Amino acid sequence: MRRNRSSLWSDVAFLAFLVLCYVTILYLAGDPDRYLQNLFLLNIVFLLAIITYFTTVTAGLVLNVAFIFAYGAFILYRTVTGGEAIQTSAYFWIVLAPLLTLAVWVFTWSSRQLQTENDQLKQQKERLATLDESTDLKTSLAFQKDLSVFAGISERYDIPLTLVVIKVKFWNEMRRFIRAEELADAVLDITKISQASIRTNDTLYLLDKENVTWGLLLFTDREGSKVVMDRIRSGLSQFNTQDFADKYKVQLNLKIGAVEYHKDSVESALDFVSQAQRQLEYDV
Repeated sequence: MRRNRSSLWSDVAFLAFLVLCYVTILYLAGDPDRYLQNLFLLNIVFLLAIITYFTTVTAGLVLNVAFIFAYGAFILYRTVTGGEAIQTSAYFWIVLAPLLTLAVWVFTWSSRQLQTENDQLKQQKERLATLDESTDLKTSLAFQKDLSVFAGISERYDIPLTLVVIKVKFWNEMRRFIRAEELADAVLDITKISQASIRTNDTLYLLDKENVTWGLLLFTDREGSKVVMDRIRSGLSQFNTQDFADKYKVQLNLKIGAVEYHKDSVESALDFVSQAQRQLEYDV
């Protein structure tokens, strides 16, 4: 509801601004005798609106009061010294200036509200996203949720559970040689290699997209996970010789580590990942 209200105010303010501009054009066309004077006043009115756009409505209204006072003093001076009668058209700029300022301020305020809500939705989406858009892999958030389920199954049925962590060696250095658009393709290619090396009921996660890290939960012990790790290395070796080196002009190497789940030694999902990442130090 709040979002719809902000959008409505933005539309209303924009339409009001267009209507005021149209009325101003008609007024200028209908009073050619004071074209230069009206053009000068028009510049001042739009300057006040621009200042309001980049500052606050308070600053805009204060400047409008100063403008109205100065313009009123000018009209009064011409009336006293020249004996001219105050015409109805003299009130046009006194009314137009605050109306245009308010229209610009409402449009600015509603646009900022929409931008704030959009940023909040993006942050909420990133915080709640359980699937990575580019690879369709589950994220670290999904990993934290799934681990409690997998750990419960492991404890209840006495089935060993192992986390395999996969990283690319020298990834930060490789990023300097691969274009940004190719990095996403490289991550997707490595993901496909990993997926082709596991069973359909094993779950692969993208734990860290910046410093690319994959996680793989397996219902097997530490020794059994070595079979999967060897299959991933074998698939990577074939890909290196056939496609990757030609496609990205670099040689790809992975660091793979694994740790078995034990309830007493694992405090949380992040601790489980941290233990598995420490095993990467031994994969040289």
